[in-house]
Amino acid sequence: MTSADGTPVRVGLFGLLGSGNLGNDGSLEAVLGYLGTRHPDAVVDALCGGPEAVTARFGIPATRLHWNRAEYRTASRAGAVVAKGLGKLVDVFRTGAWVRRHDVVIVPGMGVLEATLPLRPWGFPYALFLLCASGRLLGTRVALVSVGAAEIRNRPTRALVRWSARLAAYRSYRDAQSRDAMRAMGVDTARDEVYPDLAFSLPAPPAGAPSDTPGTVCVGVMDFHGGNDDRARADEIHRRYLDGTVRFVRTLVEEGRPVRLLTGDRCDATVVAAILDAVDSPLVTAAEPASLADLMKEMTAADTVVAVRYHNLICALKTGTPVLALSYAAKSDALMAGMGLGAYCHPAREVDADRLLEQFRALEKRSAELRGTLAERNLAAARRLEDQFTALTAAVFPAAAGRAHNHAPQESR
Repeated sequence: MTSADGTPVRVGLFGLLGSGNLGNDGSLEAVLGYLGTRHPDAVVDALCGGPEAVTARFGIPATRLHWNRAEYRTASRAGAVVAKGLGKLVDVFRTGAWVRRHDVVIVPGMGVLEATLPLRPWGFPYALFLLCASGRLLGTRVALVSVGAAEIRNRPTRALVRWSARLAAYRSYRDAQSRDAMRAMGVDTARDEVYPDLAFSLPAPPAGAPSDTPGTVCVGVMDFHGGNDDRARADEIHRRYLDGTVRFVRTLVEEGRPVRLLTGDRCDATVVAAILDAVDSPLVTAAEPASLADLMKEMTAADTVVAVRYHNLICALKTGTPVLALSYAAKSDALMAGMGLGAYCHPAREVDADRLLEQFRALEKRSAELRGTLAERNLAAARRLEDQFTALTAAVFPAAAGRAHNHAPQESR
């Protein structure tokens, strides 16, 4: 794709990409697929958390998101505090210079407008604000595509998120409650649309052959300590989540069920280790997924999935595998309801192993029926994402949209 003067359109991708979170990288992969199909001549690079990983996996140039390499470490010494403060100033100019080099910047999915996990305002919310403000000042269109949002109580974080959304040229959300949350925080969402999460546009592996005997249960785990508003009882929440999960896994093993532990971020490895230590059985094994494709491959081979992380749930739903959500935020409940599994959610903050087992067994009894439901919902999600990509092209690639319109076949008269 080229701009009006005949030069290739320059597209930047922005976010905590390449930092070890499989869901974030899956969203990036989905947008790269869209660009490769609809805008194959675009020149693409990224401003992201893990530039080396992004370049190695996706083959695009990438720049580090923050000048200060220790941005997400707690600063205790005076030198570290000074470096963080200096980094905030330097990033104003670094972000502006990067944005200036692009015609379009896309923030691919992710929960960039929420604080459902612990988040400091001067970390990523500040970086997102710099991006959107630079785009508005420099005339670069910034698109927030199928992003997640939630109403935020912390005032500095709320202000930064609200202004980021207001300054973006295009916004769409991955569920209706995200749009409602932004409206509640003072953003005009009248022209904003809701589409499925971008990961639903990724290819899924072929379904495995059904078995007559109970098979593997995939258990997706998370280094879960609650959200921004739970800091005072983070250790208690983590202990209760881990104890309940261990009891659940141990019961499955006692019943002879193989259990496959899955992660969604590199920090989840500590939870895997704790479960393996507590449930010493050859029936419990752990995978080391490096992508959403790896997660989907594991889940395709399973009878049932129980998972916490949002994109673990999406991978199960995408493969048509019945899944029970250990839900830590309303986004998980909305996702499950939208895919026809709203009855199979369990609070991650208050894991009750006995109740979880009841829900799990009820889910397995309806397995065949729910697989049919998921097949239908996945087709609908894929169609909606095609609509999303068409709308995105029209909104931020106007030259390409115009050419597509001019070359569209005319109706016979």
